[in-house]
Amino acid sequence: MERIWLKNYSPAVHPDINFSDLKSVSQLLDRAFTKYSRLPAASCMDTTMTYGELALTVTRFASFLQNGLGIIKGDRIAIMLPNTLQFLIAELAALKLGAVCVNTNPLYTPREMKHQFVDSGARAIVILDLFTDKLEEILKDTPLEHVIVTSIGDQLPLWKGFAVSSFMRLKGLIPQPKMSMIRLKDALSKGDPKQLVLPDLSLDDLAILQYTGGTTGVSKGAMLTQRNVLANMLQIQEVTKDVLEPGTETVLTALPLYHIFALTVNFLAFFANGQHMILVPKPIPIENTVSLFRKYRISVMTGVNTLFNSLNNSKTFQTTAPRTLKVVVAGGMALQESVSRAFQAITGTRITEGFGLTEASPVTHVNPLSPSNPVGSIGIPLPSTFAKVVGDDGRDLLPGETGELVVRGPQVMKGYWKHDDETAKTLRDGWLFTGDIARMNEDGFFFIVDRKKDMILVSGFNVYPNEVEDVLAGHPKVLEAAVVGVPDKTSGEAVKAFVVAKDKSLTLEELRAYCKENLTGYKIPRHFEFRDQLPKSNIGKILRRELRDER
Repeated sequence: MERIWLKNYSPAVHPDINFSDLKSVSQLLDRAFTKYSRLPAASCMDTTMTYGELALTVTRFASFLQNGLGIIKGDRIAIMLPNTLQFLIAELAALKLGAVCVNTNPLYTPREMKHQFVDSGARAIVILDLFTDKLEEILKDTPLEHVIVTSIGDQLPLWKGFAVSSFMRLKGLIPQPKMSMIRLKDALSKGDPKQLVLPDLSLDDLAILQYTGGTTGVSKGAMLTQRNVLANMLQIQEVTKDVLEPGTETVLTALPLYHIFALTVNFLAFFANGQHMILVPKPIPIENTVSLFRKYRISVMTGVNTLFNSLNNSKTFQTTAPRTLKVVVAGGMALQESVSRAFQAITGTRITEGFGLTEASPVTHVNPLSPSNPVGSIGIPLPSTFAKVVGDDGRDLLPGETGELVVRGPQVMKGYWKHDDETAKTLRDGWLFTGDIARMNEDGFFFIVDRKKDMILVSGFNVYPNEVEDVLAGHPKVLEAAVVGVPDKTSGEAVKAFVVAKDKSLTLEELRAYCKENLTGYKIPRHFEFRDQLPKSNIGKILRRELRDER
């Protein structure tokens, strides 16, 4: 098919990528470790590791996993950490071993953790000590054999780490579980780099099992191969190469690394180019993030609409706005025009909007780094990526017509883990059906019109109605429930639940408390409405569309 968008590429950007000399993500990263060994790789809480220091630490941990725990190529390793140096160590060590990374939200409830660990068959987990009580609650019901625990202070200087850990223990923030655990610091001391035997990896081997939901409400693992992730890394490097200089940029990473957007873009793609990553374990309150602009000459950052909106409304950010920003990329949710304008007025830098989804590793589209891009566009397809808009009948639509966005490229997943039926629905004849309603203009720029799926997007995080409805239906006083997304000025969308009570004594407080026990914060309905009945089709299916249309 003709790629009419290629005329919008910068002359420096090649329309196709080539990774014929590469077999794994780790191989590309190892080149960066060698080339940039003396440069800063990452900083967190005023502690910095160079590429050389990080490479040695990663090799030590990989050796321990392999020789101490018997982890081999293909084994799944859950990583349940915030944005810390330990996350980088765990992720890179797993990739070096050919193990499959199962990135897990640290705020997950025990119920959510259990599903992900059981479904993935994870053999080991690297987890922050703050969350070990939740793990202990469900550990016996999972296949996990090894628990490696780390503390916030583990990668800090000795005196600072001791002070942080002592303070947290004094405040009673660190649980004291009775399960068997291995300290990350002990694992690193035991890992012998000389004993590590590197596996033979291929582009078809799995690299990451990234969980997502789709429309079924059942969280599924998107199987991202070495080829998929490598392709997206190289695609991102290609479209930014005429603006960003390898080994010189400072990248602010406030979005969580367990999210595929930050993982691929901020971490893997920019890391492979020798950039210095600034990790933000806790971006809110927003002053935690704002303060980093004063400490570092941030030249690159990614974010979602809510993060940019919070920065715009920070008095400190307004008065001490950075003037060093070269590239600012928005993804994860729609970027509001008012937010974009305000950010540009404050910083002098325009936010570049892109598009992606977990199933595509994740980036498929981005706007050229040019001030002349059309407002509201998600941009044009990346190199080696094809995209089109199709009708319900599968017919290719013309520019200006609205239909479902479908994409094809080397970054598109292998399929869903143990869900061949869902894979068949989503991947058809080599095309990934995104479930998003879009249109393309005459110049090849794409625009998202609406979402075909019932998914709700809260501050860039996916919320799947069936999951929330299942939790609500589990309350003994609830007869049935339906969940939809409603507009929200702060988070883009908020979750609203319509509930039919079985027991009329059911209170709003009871529902909120029950949801808090079983759902991560962003999934908890912000709005509740009690109903005597819910609209249904003639076969008894609840009609969410009618509830949304009542707004």
